[in-house]
Amino acid sequence: MTADKPAQPPENIPLLTVSLVVYQPDLAVFKATLRSLSTAVQKLGAADTKVFIVQNCKTEAVPDLTAAVLQDIPFEILEGHGNIGFGRGHNLVLADTGQIHLVLNPDIEMAEDALVQAVDFFKKHDDCGLLTPQACWPDGTRQFLCKRYPALFDLLLRGFAPEFLKKLFGNRLARYEMSAETGLETFWAPPIVSGCFMVFRGDVYRKLGGFDPRFFLYFEDFDLALRAGKITRIAYVPSIRVIHEGGHAARKGFGHIKLFARSAFQFYQLHGLKVF
Repeated sequence: MTADKPAQPPENIPLLTVSLVVYQPDLAVFKATLRSLSTAVQKLGAADTKVFIVQNCKTEAVPDLTAAVLQDIPFEILEGHGNIGFGRGHNLVLADTGQIHLVLNPDIEMAEDALVQAVDFFKKHDDCGLLTPQACWPDGTRQFLCKRYPALFDLLLRGFAPEFLKKLFGNRLARYEMSAETGLETFWAPPIVSGCFMVFRGDVYRKLGGFDPRFFLYFEDFDLALRAGKITRIAYVPSIRVIHEGGHAARKGFGHIKLFARSAFQFYQLHGLKVF
C-alpha cells in the first residue's frame, strides 16, 4: 500500500518539480526556505521548474508569501483538503512530478548551487534514483540525515534520552547516524535518508507510489527510503548542501511524541522490529 492512486507522468514533463507540505508554518522560516529555493531554481532555470505548495491548513499568508518570493517561478497552491498528513500531502502532486522531483521541508535553506549539483549528479550516474544532501543545523554543526536501520533502543536514545546518556552511548549514536561514512565524499547506499530534502528521479518516485499514506507523520521517509533502496541506488552527495532547522519531535509536546510512537509501531509492523 503506497500512494492513494496510481500516478502517470505528465504529458509535458518539466525538468524539476518541487513539493512542500506546510502546516501552520513559521512564516519567517518558510520565507527563508522560499528565498533559497528561488535562488537555486534561478541557477538551474526557472522556466523548466514548477513548485507545488500543499497547504494542510488554511492561511492566506502562505499563497501571498509564495507569490511575493517566487515571482517568475511557476507555482501552484493546493488547499482545501485539510490536514491529511505529510506523506499524503506530497502524494497529491505525484502524477505531476517532473524528470526530477524534490521533496522539500518548509524549514530548509539550500545552497544556491544545490539543484545544479543534484541534476549534474544524476546526469553522471544513470543508475542513481535518490539523493540526500550534506546538512547542518543553523549554528553550523553537522546534522546527519543518513541512518542505519533503527533499533528501538536507538530511537529512544536519540529522541528522548538526557544528554549524559547520549554522551555515554556516543559511539553507538555515531554508528546509527553514519557520521563516519557521510563526510566530504560521496557515499553510496545509505539504508535510510531523511524526508526533509529528498531528490528523486521522477520515474523512480512514481514507481514507488510516493509515500505510504498510512504514515500520518514521522517514519514515512524511513519507509520510502527502504523501498527505494530495493529498486534504485541511493547516494549521499556532500556537494549538495542545506541548512535544516527542524527535527526534535520530543521537544514539540505530547501530541508529537504520540504521533512518533504510533508511526514507529507502524514502521516496525511493516519492516520488522529490531530492539537492540
